[in-house]
Amino acid sequence: MEITWLYALLSLFLLSLLFKFSSKAKRKLPPSPVPALPVLGHLHFLKFPLHRTLHKLSQQLGPILSLRFGNRLMVVVSSPAMVEEFHQERHRASQPAPVHHGQIHRLQLYRPARLNVFQSIRHDESKLLLKQLYGKSCQDFARVELRSMLSELTFNVIMRMVAGKRYYGEDEENDEAKQFREITDQVFKLGGVSNPGDFFPVFRWIDYKGYEKTVMRVTEKMDAFLQGLIDEHKRDKTRNTMIDLLSLQESEPEYYTDVMIKGIIMVMLVAGTDTSVLTIEWAMSALLKHPEKMDKAKVEINNHIGNNRLVNESDLSKLPYLQNILETFVYSL
Repeated sequence: MEITWLYALLSLFLLSLLFKFSSKAKRKLPPSPVPALPVLGHLHFLKFPLHRTLHKLSQQLGPILSLRFGNRLMVVVSSPAMVEEFHQERHRASQPAPVHHGQIHRLQLYRPARLNVFQSIRHDESKLLLKQLYGKSCQDFARVELRSMLSELTFNVIMRMVAGKRYYGEDEENDEAKQFREITDQVFKLGGVSNPGDFFPVFRWIDYKGYEKTVMRVTEKMDAFLQGLIDEHKRDKTRNTMIDLLSLQESEPEYYTDVMIKGIIMVMLVAGTDTSVLTIEWAMSALLKHPEKMDKAKVEINNHIGNNRLVNESDLSKLPYLQNILETFVYSL
């Protein structure tokens, strides 16, 4: 038995060396840190916090470097100019877009006219968040954990736009809300888990720790939940939500399928929550560390809006300094 394991390890070592030298002969890669271990590659360089580790490596090797994690080759780019250039090249390489992508662009989900329809939703949820913060600090200064509160606000805004329903808050304790919170919690936990099968295929083949089965189970739960929302909307078409895309199924059913609509909702949930939350959280953190900048933003708001009402989305054009603060963190994430 021990001899069998010895042969297996020796084979993996020889294969990794063969892959290493053959790949170098074919491709000219950006610089890599040394040493790269057999089989593991550069996995031993991964230390948390990860962004600081990558920053340290970029200072040593330059703004573009390559790392090999198991059988995966990755390129790390830390130069904003290079990132912009890569995105431009990728955009040009992806043209012309497939026909169904053109159909999706015709939906214009995020054009101002469509987003303005849901402005009251965003305003309501912002007021509820402020009311919650006031309740925690009306007696005295209080420490609050903003990330979870901002996440709940973002989820509520998206789902009210999509399906006309709130799933977070003290009053949202029905079974459907609990089910949605449970599923989304599992989705984001799985998204943040490092799966060894991504770097070593053998772990995927044996389904190490049942990761693949868990992903399939959660995917099926989310798919069934979203399908339930779509079916509900088919029965009651009086709601003004983004599932109104269903009306297009009658004219072009081959493009506007339930699968496509569920995919759009998932993109909004996965790509629209953490990015928004982190942008606001980092902006608040930076303003607390630089009170003079916060004072400047306050003066701008007081001069143009006053203290008698909340800032509306229509006011943003009058608040260039506040817009610059948010844009700074949007581009930095």
